[in-house]
Amino acid sequence: MYSIRSYLAGAVAARAGDEMSGPALMLAGFAVTGSATDAASLLAGITAAAAVGGPLLGVLLDRAARPGRLLACALALYAAGLGAILMGLGHLPIAISVVIALCTGLLGPALSGGWTAQLPRVVPPAKLPRANAFDAMTFSVASLAGPALAGGVAELLGAPTAVVVAVALIGFAVPSAWTLPARPPSREAGSLLAGARVMIANRPLFRATLVSVICCTAEGMLVGCLPLLGLRVLGDADRGALLLSCAAAGALAANAVLARRPRSPGTVVWASALLQAAAFALAAVDHAAVLVAAMLLVGIGQGPQLTALFAIRHREAPERLRSQIFTTGASLKITGFALGAAIAGPLATRSLTAALILAATLAALAALTWSRSPRGSRGPRSCASAPSS
Repeated sequence: MYSIRSYLAGAVAARAGDEMSGPALMLAGFAVTGSATDAASLLAGITAAAAVGGPLLGVLLDRAARPGRLLACALALYAAGLGAILMGLGHLPIAISVVIALCTGLLGPALSGGWTAQLPRVVPPAKLPRANAFDAMTFSVASLAGPALAGGVAELLGAPTAVVVAVALIGFAVPSAWTLPARPPSREAGSLLAGARVMIANRPLFRATLVSVICCTAEGMLVGCLPLLGLRVLGDADRGALLLSCAAAGALAANAVLARRPRSPGTVVWASALLQAAAFALAAVDHAAVLVAAMLLVGIGQGPQLTALFAIRHREAPERLRSQIFTTGASLKITGFALGAAIAGPLATRSLTAALILAATLAALAALTWSRSPRGSRGPRSCASAPSS
């Protein structure tokens, strides 16, 4: 019988491999081509395409009688795509490698929303809140371990080897995905936009999604500021990336507490946004200890908010559209993050403080939208009546 341990082991491996693959791919691209632009193009390609692939992958998962096997195929193809990019570096024009990265990135939501959508078939309803908290913790573990593994392996064995290790981690998750529980195939999975319609019509889903996307935009701005923060406060731009480990540690600790003492998901969503707003503003203080504390607070806000977001999706999403709602939500968050990072670059160059204050303002506005979002109906009933096409 499939166990929650098998689910979590596969999730950690897949997500750690995903978190590792981006930095490893960028390092390998730079090592082989010697061009920072080419390396960044590979990372942008594999990240940006995920925003497009989410809804389509969700529809396919919702229609599959064995969604785990489709998920396993997506993981295998993602790993194969990374391998193809690596083998092509130095042998194929960089434009072709970027195209391969774009195609590979379409499958990215399989490692996040596509996997999480299967959780209700792994545990009984009574155990879902606790299992959901542990599932969210796998993201924190992955974001903590992935970049560290990428840097460590690249330093010891070379950047191409780091990509190979990322491929191996994702491949390790394939058997776990393949054996996920089956379900009767749904003939009412709906069109490509059916999940988005439910997310708009259902008020809790709409509000939670809106808050999370705005917060992700603010988080993207923070990440865009990290090199300059590292240079200004820690004395080295490279040290800015290490601050992400502080955020990941804070998220992991907060979710560990939340797993034992669950709170109302709605309250956690908006309260976490306020906490992140305070943390982003605190990061503008020009002091190393304060900056580390701010990054810990960022994680303490991010971790529980992700857990609460998953809880709301599990509660409100109709079974026939569950995967599509999770993967579409993941795509929207990726888009918000990319937008925030793009805004932060030129703004932080002019004023790092202004960029961080803008990120804090966005997070505060995200909390405000929770109480001011009037759209849609309240609760699961809107899911039951949502159109299937």
